[in-house]
This record gives sequence, structure tokens and C-alpha cells, in this order.
Amino acid sequence: MSGMDVAVGKGTSKTMSAKDYVSSVIDGVIAKNPAEPEFHQATREVLGSLVPVLDRHPEYKAARLLERIVEPERVIMFRVPWQDDRGEVQVNRGFRIEMNSAIGPYKGGLRFHPSVNLGILKFLAFEQVFKNSLTTLPMGGGKGGSDFDPKGKSDNEVMRFTQSFMTELFRHIGPDTDVPAGDIGVGGREIGFLFGQYKRLRNEFTGVLTGKGLGWGGSLIRPEATGYGTVYFAAEMLKAKGLSLEGKTCLVSGSGNVSQYTVEKVLDLGGKPVTLSDSGGMIYDPAGIDREKLAFVMDLKNARRGRISEYATKFTTAKYVPVDSKLDYNPLWDVKADCAFPSATQNEINAKDAANLVKNGVSLVAEGANMPSTLDAIKIYLDAGILYGPAKAANAGGVATSGLEMSQNSMRLSWTREEVDQRLHNIMIAIHRNCFDTAEKYGTPGNYLNGANIGGFLKVANAMMDQGLV
Repeated sequence: MSGMDVAVGKGTSKTMSAKDYVSSVIDGVIAKNPAEPEFHQATREVLGSLVPVLDRHPEYKAARLLERIVEPERVIMFRVPWQDDRGEVQVNRGFRIEMNSAIGPYKGGLRFHPSVNLGILKFLAFEQVFKNSLTTLPMGGGKGGSDFDPKGKSDNEVMRFTQSFMTELFRHIGPDTDVPAGDIGVGGREIGFLFGQYKRLRNEFTGVLTGKGLGWGGSLIRPEATGYGTVYFAAEMLKAKGLSLEGKTCLVSGSGNVSQYTVEKVLDLGGKPVTLSDSGGMIYDPAGIDREKLAFVMDLKNARRGRISEYATKFTTAKYVPVDSKLDYNPLWDVKADCAFPSATQNEINAKDAANLVKNGVSLVAEGANMPSTLDAIKIYLDAGILYGPAKAANAGGVATSGLEMSQNSMRLSWTREEVDQRLHNIMIAIHRNCFDTAEKYGTPGNYLNGANIGGFLKVANAMMDQGLV
């Protein structure tokens, strides 16, 4: 028996059926990575789409490609000691998951949030591999972060923490190796502190981080890109059906960067956003969130770091609903609407929420957050015939524009706002076309989930085959 013929589950990788092979790999992931439910979920979601690909490409089975693609190339974990404003020593944990570099340097965000752990970052890094592949740009997949919470910390505390974090991370990253970006809890302030420390330690000014300030290597449109891109993708899904966003009522969750620019682009395309939320609760404004109200939200969240409940105090057309932990559904998804843009966090839409969306007439879901729908919710979308844009396709605009920032840094130039926006729009059109055509080619027309998973996988898989057993 050759090295590639090692027994797996119900036979060898060469002799077992594609379906059994996929099941065997998923079982292996769960056994080898206990207590990492988000990683298990992401693995099931992607690999579950690949059976028809493996039927057509038995060489992927023979090369044990799935076992290789679910295993990070490198996992870096380290302690981050820092001193708070009272002079007391605090210790957090830092991570960087370098998942796959078959098509380019590792690329993916850093997340600073108390929920950060190995399983969440592995799920995010795994998703990032296929998302980056779909962008058409040469980027591998990675993710990182810390269980540090920047909320309630002073600027000096955030600076001391980020400098300590970068003092370890800098040895593992670089413009041709691994290029981190921002994510939840890592905005312009944090990227600035991280970049300053990297530059100090390496004595070089390179495009090692994206999301930088415009005056020192950042790209126009980068803050807007994830939200804009999600709406562009939604518009393409509707266009394929001969429809548009004009006049459509839209639900948006969250109130951070992605949510704000989703609302802005929905307004640009003639839609009517009516909801936003944060960890305290949600607002429903049946009159619509117009540009004046959006400007209030941007000031509230970006400058004053306030709570979304203040929106309902300021605008009497809105109703505020605080979070009720006893409910088994989110009231935000129980509002009559046409389109939904989950833009807050993973698994924010469960099966009951998905059923409520269907009941209330929603015909399109485009994911601005990473994996915001549970597997049960996704099944409900697909069974109901909803146009479903999965995160790895719909929210790829953010990392696509990070890739454009990398290009500008490499060429030592900057493009205009219009040029970056046009490139972003063209990338989202190309991603939609890839997902649409791939779904059709592999026998599931209209299924953007399969189209995104297969389209993203094929590029990475073929690169891994070309590069040998590494």
C-alpha cells in the first residue's frame, strides 16, 4: 500500500466513495480538534459541497487533499503581558493561524475580543482560504487575534497591549509572508499602533498590515469595502433574476463598520434599511434609516462609542428592543422585509430566525459577517428557495480591497476613491459570476453556497497539486 493509500474510515482514500471520503475527513476533524464547534461547523459547510468535485477529480482523493486543507500550515500561540493604567500587570493570549499559502501570502484579520479562542480563529482562517481564493487576487488564508477586550480601555492601554502583541507577532509576518488586517475590535487605532511597533522592530516601512491610515499607506474605500461589497453581491444575485434593490426593505444587524456601510450602499441603490443592533439590543425604524440617521449612528459608534439604544431616544420613529436571553430567536429577524444582511457575528441566525425570515417574506440573505447562519438556518434558506449569498462570497469585498491596498503598497502609489470602488465592484461581479457558473456546472444551479465553496476550493486545490506534497 502506497503512502497515499493509507486506510481512512471505510476504506482507502482511493477506493472509498467521494461521499464516504468527505464524511471520514469531517469525522477526523472532529476527533482531532475537540471543543472547537465553530471549526467543525465550517468544515462541514465547505466539505459538504465538494462531493461532486471529488467524483470528477479522484486525484484529489488520492493526494489526500482534504486532510491537508483542513490542517493549518502553522499555528502560533503566545502570551501577551502588558501593564494597565493602574500599573497592574495583565496577561492575555495571542494567536495567528497561518492556514494555507498555496496561492499567495497568508491574509486575514486580527480579532481582539473576549470570545477569541483557537477554534473560532481556525474556523475564520479556514473560511478565509476560500474567500481569498474567490477574490481573484493572489492571497492565501490566515487569521489571528487575542482574547483582549479593547472596550473600556484607554488609548494608552490599547497601545501598550498592541505593542506587546506585535513584539511577538512581528517575527512571523511580513509583506510576502503573512499580511494581517483588522477585524472585530481592531480598527484604525489598533492598526496604527501595531504598524508603528512593527516598523520600529523591523526598521522597515512595508505593506505588512492593511487597513492603514490614508496618510501612511492605506487605501481609499477600505473601511467601506466589506459593507459595499456585500450589497454589490446582493445586487448581482437580484440582477440575475431580473430584479434590483430599488424599493426593497432591508434588515441589517450589527452597527459597526460593516453594518454602517451596508446601510450606506443599500441607500445608494434605492433600498430602505430599517434595523441595526449591538450587544445590548436592536432598533427597528419603520420610517427607514436615512442618511441623516446613519450619520448619527456613525458618530455614536465610531466617535462616542455609545450604545444603539440612543438611536431610539434621538429618533421617535424607532423602537428599541433590548436583548432578552430567555428568547430562542432574535426579534431583529422577525420583521417584515425583502432582504437580510446579517453583519454582526457568527451564528447570529438560528433555525427559528431563518424560519421567521421566510415567514416575513425575505427572499434574499447576503452575509456581511463571517458564518452568521447556522447549518440548520442555511438548510431552511435553500429549501425555501431564498437567494443566499454565503459569507465567503458576499463579504469578500473587505479582503479584496485589502488585496488592492497590498498592490498599491507594492507599487508605492495610491489609486483614487473612484478607481478603488470600481475595482471592488468588478471583483464582486466576478465573484458572483464564478459562484453562479460553478453552481450550474456542478449540477446545483442557483445554489450560491455550493458555487462559492467549489469555486474557492478548486483554485486552492489545483495550486496544492501543482506544488507537490508540502
